[in-house]
Amino acid sequence: MCGRYILIQKAEVLEKRFGVLVPDTISLKPSYNIAPGKFAPVITNDHPHEIQLFRFGMTPSWMSKPTLLINARSEGDHNSDNNPAYTGSKGIITKPAFRKPIRSQRCLIPADAFIEGPEKEKLNKPFVVYLRNQVRPFAFAGIWDCWKNPETSELIYSFAIITTVANEVTQKIQHHRSPVILHREDERKWLSNTLPLSDLTQLLVPYPGELMNAYPIAPTIKNPRADDPGLIHPAGQRIMPEIIIKSTKEVRITGMGSNRNFGFDDQKPMGN
Repeated sequence: MCGRYILIQKAEVLEKRFGVLVPDTISLKPSYNIAPGKFAPVITNDHPHEIQLFRFGMTPSWMSKPTLLINARSEGDHNSDNNPAYTGSKGIITKPAFRKPIRSQRCLIPADAFIEGPEKEKLNKPFVVYLRNQVRPFAFAGIWDCWKNPETSELIYSFAIITTVANEVTQKIQHHRSPVILHREDERKWLSNTLPLSDLTQLLVPYPGELMNAYPIAPTIKNPRADDPGLIHPAGQRIMPEIIIKSTKEVRITGMGSNRNFGFDDQKPMGN
């Protein structure tokens, strides 16, 4: 499950990184706590060259009432025990809520990091999970849909993050799932309207754990209205060591959460 994530990049950074434009009608604000129900930037397959704001938590178009499906299991009803070694079929293609979006309504979800907790404690024991070597922003694999409110005729565009089995990092956190983070060279494949479905589902795999790390933070992040840099202040050590850089002026352990700027500084860090 991935129910909270971070995106603090400015519009020009997203434009350069993803080759898109941010329309003047959109105001992007940094967020340290993107929670279900909030609107966040996405890049969809039908508008692949611009940023749009969709609601986090997908409501399928055919539902009579609004709902918030924040995640979509790549395995669908398969792999009920969440075996991290599972390599079987991708049942997402047959699930009623996801079978149409996975075929024709896919999106990239820009992020700097995500928040995860153990399966039992959840956000009572949260961790910031990030990519090493200051790789941010990156993109989750997502799906989207458009729901029409039958009472007001309002159109609600919304999205869900696709999840897969746990990798080394999320296993250390004792969580059974991980969001699908796309490699940069696969992002345009995910938005392709011509790539075969079988090729698309092959992208739904865990991101390499050796390229990620995590550190604990305070459970204040549980409050969906809380949103400030202090939320990601480290409450302990990273779960895996990273290279230490020494200088005559300071000693700094690199990686997100390593200093007073909590990793979102201008110095390019070095990871293992």
